[in-house]
Amino acid sequence: MIVEDADDLFDLLPDEHYMRKAVEQARQALTADEVPVGAVIVWQNRIIAAAHNQREQLSDPTAHAEVLAITQATQVIEDWRLENCTLFVTLEPCLMCAGAILQARIPRLVYGASDPKAGAVESLYQVLSDPRLNHRVEVVAGVLAHECGSLLTEFFRDKRRLGKK
Repeated sequence: MIVEDADDLFDLLPDEHYMRKAVEQARQALTADEVPVGAVIVWQNRIIAAAHNQREQLSDPTAHAEVLAITQATQVIEDWRLENCTLFVTLEPCLMCAGAILQARIPRLVYGASDPKAGAVESLYQVLSDPRLNHRVEVVAGVLAHECGSLLTEFFRDKRRLGKK
């Protein structure tokens, strides 16, 4: 399990620091020929979970970075409620991942690039702020958005060039 102490961070804002860790995960996905989305979960100023998309690798449509990171974090905390955690993810979560965030009771989400085709936080849907649901999530959007979006653009441009997607 990845656990990192954040006490020595003076030159970066905390959100940017942790988003850079999520970008590192997205780069691992890119290397594995997966859609480059990365996520980390922070609890008490420590990274307790880090994951990237693994749908192709695991042949599992639910193997999104957020879901994998949530599973890791619940094992570290030994509770399904991640009430004092922040999830950092490079792409705006989809409906499935937004649902997982709600179910895990994560109070804060920080994401990089918006997803106009599948985003369920602000772009297409606003699941995390729906007043009909019993949990709300503080959302910080656009942290390192250009860098996060560039990874996705590069990935899909290469796939189209190869005639694969």
